[in-house]
Amino acid sequence: MNLRRILRSLSALILLLALVLPGNAQTPLKTIAFMTDFDVKDDAVGICKAVMQGIAPGVNILDVTHQVTPYSIAEAARFLAGTAPYLPKDAVFVAVIDPTVGSKRRAIIAKSKLGQYFVLPDNGLLTLVQDRDGIESARQILNPAWMIGAKTSSTFHGRDIFSPAAAHLAKGDDWTQAGPAIDVSTLVRLDLKSATVNAAGLLGQVIGTDGPFGNLVLNIPAETFAELGYRIGDVIPISLAGKPYAIPFVKTFSDVPVGKPLVYIDSRGRLSLGINQRNFSTTYQVDAPAEIAIPRKPQ
Repeated sequence: MNLRRILRSLSALILLLALVLPGNAQTPLKTIAFMTDFDVKDDAVGICKAVMQGIAPGVNILDVTHQVTPYSIAEAARFLAGTAPYLPKDAVFVAVIDPTVGSKRRAIIAKSKLGQYFVLPDNGLLTLVQDRDGIESARQILNPAWMIGAKTSSTFHGRDIFSPAAAHLAKGDDWTQAGPAIDVSTLVRLDLKSATVNAAGLLGQVIGTDGPFGNLVLNIPAETFAELGYRIGDVIPISLAGKPYAIPFVKTFSDVPVGKPLVYIDSRGRLSLGINQRNFSTTYQVDAPAEIAIPRKPQ
């Protein structure tokens, strides 16, 4: 009896070790953040997710948005940079805003200096991430084993290239197998304008609107606007798309009556223009890339 008990105990111990030893432990799947301009009116997004799940079963796929303005690389670059700080340091981003799909533009994987991976077309989508976080290295996706298969379409690389590559990354596969290294200095960059300040004041630009609300997103960081000397409660003279306005600088929408405009610092730390419970863009017929000028506060 003692011998049987000893054998049973040994068997249980061997089974326990088999379950806990590192060589048998499953590598946790990395989170995938997915963004496109596909919309959700058809099956494109669902197909891409099915491809990812097929390669990395159980992977967590976070939908950033699938309603990027069609073909707007600049808008998508802004969303990508805005989302990245809130995801894990090893997260995998898939961004498919690809107006030149099927052309000679490169399909790439880039790794930021923070450790995040970006799977996307080399068309400028990485510009803002590269400026803020830096890009450590990049590779062109050429290995068919990292694609959906040999029959890759010329118009749906989101399904055939970017989704499979992202899933392989999420599994922890060796990304150097995806294809040859790319000199990061050759990555395509967007020519984005920055706000400028001179002796007279500030010159900036509308770069988008805030979702369905129509608030104007400006390329003016709060720190740049602060150089002009204005304080909360001041009424700011503004030239917007060539027309003059005088708008109060306040903290939030309810600081002005419903239907009235305001200047405020948005949740991303940029100067913005809005109307309390109304749409600034449609009310004043202003959209990107309208120019804005603000003089320095008189001394």
